[in-house]
Amino acid sequence: MRYIGNKAKLVETIDDFLKNNNIEVEGKIFCDLFSGTATVADYFQDRCHIIVNDSLYFSYAISAGKVKHNDNFFKELGFCPFDFFNSQNTDQYKKGFCYNTFAPSKSGRQYFSDENAKKIDFIRDTIDKWFKNKMINDDEKLYLIGSLIESVSKVSNVAGVYSAYLKKWDPRAVKEMSFIPIEQNKKAFFTDNKAFFEDVNNILTSLEGDILYLDPPYTPTQYISQYHTLETIAKNDKPKIHGIGAHRDNGDQISNWSKKDRVYYELAKTIKNAKFKNIVFSYSDAGIMPKEYIEKVFKRYAKKGTYNFKAYNFVKYKSTRAVNKEIRDNTKNTIHYEWLFCMEKKDSIDIVYQSPFNYIGGKKDLIPLIKKHMPKRKIDTFYDLFGGGFNVGLNIDANKIVYNDINYFVANLLKTLKEQSFQEIYNYILKAIKKYGLAKENKEAYHALRNKYNTDKAKNPLDLYLLMCYGFEHQFRFNSKMEFNNPCGNSSFNDDMLEKLTSYHLRANEINVVFESRSYETFLKEIKFNDFVYVDPPYLNSTGAYNDGKRGFNGWDENQEKDLLDFLSKLDKNGVCFMLSNMRGRNNMSNDLLAQWVFKNKYKMIIDSELTKRNRQYRQEILVINY
Repeated sequence: MRYIGNKAKLVETIDDFLKNNNIEVEGKIFCDLFSGTATVADYFQDRCHIIVNDSLYFSYAISAGKVKHNDNFFKELGFCPFDFFNSQNTDQYKKGFCYNTFAPSKSGRQYFSDENAKKIDFIRDTIDKWFKNKMINDDEKLYLIGSLIESVSKVSNVAGVYSAYLKKWDPRAVKEMSFIPIEQNKKAFFTDNKAFFEDVNNILTSLEGDILYLDPPYTPTQYISQYHTLETIAKNDKPKIHGIGAHRDNGDQISNWSKKDRVYYELAKTIKNAKFKNIVFSYSDAGIMPKEYIEKVFKRYAKKGTYNFKAYNFVKYKSTRAVNKEIRDNTKNTIHYEWLFCMEKKDSIDIVYQSPFNYIGGKKDLIPLIKKHMPKRKIDTFYDLFGGGFNVGLNIDANKIVYNDINYFVANLLKTLKEQSFQEIYNYILKAIKKYGLAKENKEAYHALRNKYNTDKAKNPLDLYLLMCYGFEHQFRFNSKMEFNNPCGNSSFNDDMLEKLTSYHLRANEINVVFESRSYETFLKEIKFNDFVYVDPPYLNSTGAYNDGKRGFNGWDENQEKDLLDFLSKLDKNGVCFMLSNMRGRNNMSNDLLAQWVFKNKYKMIIDSELTKRNRQYRQEILVINY
């Protein structure tokens, strides 16, 4: 049948894409999570164990019918259902929903001729009757429903989709409908194929396998609206309807993948939660999400060297309305591309989550080294006492994470970006960008937002987030009056920032984290033996703009360095494990106070093998641990 997004012309391309990326399929578990009419799953089912899923019932019936059909079907029934239905006279069958709703005599609608509508009703009602009387089982019922949908598509009086019927009869629609089996390209080799009728979010974490194929909706077009007639026939639930087209009252079935304020989060969540070795993703250049965002999501979770992308010239299906629009817009001959992304997913321990903003001094690149040298025991509470952008605590597994930073603006922003729904955050950002005209180096717009933030008593943290996005080097700077005073920069809220925001929100809501803004010394009496303390203080030999004492918060000097080292020594005496991040040296400068303290207490110093160049000066990170 004709179906939006059908991959019939691309299955061989997908197969070649898998081969070229060394993704083996023979005997593997292949999951088609948005199966539609199961074109892709059908293609691979002679080589793979198949899992199909769709949230539309008619698609589920077709998919299940294709991958679960076997030679033992209809043994209990005792006769061929196709021969039976094609031999019945249904002229007097007038009690069905299809005849009364989708045919001209009763409703004036002409999705189907009267004769075919009666036959559709008879077949669909009989299927339910057989199932109720245990003459057919679940798989046989789905196969028959899927076959009915296939048969219906041959005589539908529509232009392609079912959002509306044609005003004139298509010649094929007035022909008598034949009840035919589901069309299959390949026969299932394995007998353990599975089919699900679920929302992706309800099923993904319970599935595991080798290859996850994702082909979600690309555009705001709602499949339930385009195929409501088939959904009603498949379910046979006689729903409440509305409008000339007799659409289902189905507001709860609108896909998040078709909503601009939710699709980004859906992709990140799906990739994060997937328990499959390889992930393959189909999308389109006409879709809501740009390639750059999808690529960043994939790269966060991909094993090194396994991410790949390819674009294929593709003539996509278009409705009559879409074709007419292209003619009006003079875009009819525009070349469209189908995108294919793939990767081998990292093990969960190797995934690095990131602060939602580019915080100076962040430890993103040091996370693998930090995780490698964490204690092997289970940690009760992990204290990130100089939390900054929260790169470290975000990546630690513990019963509880305590984020702390003396900069309460940053702490409150991180808390807000966790606790507000992503949809609320994203919509606020887009509205504010539009309202103020925010753009790279647009000083007037930036100053307008900055003035609003500084004069607003409530001080919305999301305004601070936007000021960071568009500010100079993404700095959080405040004057002595605690007014934000960072100048406008050459940056923006872009795909990189959006991906960091989605991955942060997902991870922050996965862990048990509390946000504090206190002096680190106040935690001494709270920290217990089974806890762990991580400190990443300002570096004594490398004063940054965020800790120079001129930005509304105290700076860092030798006395404060001594106080911190004394604090860590007390933790050591209490048997508490700690880790200190610092810098071995910056060009010819060294921290002798720290070096003497480490030597005196015989603590272990772990030196990062990488030298980094920042502000034209070389620096080398170290970790100090007491265990």
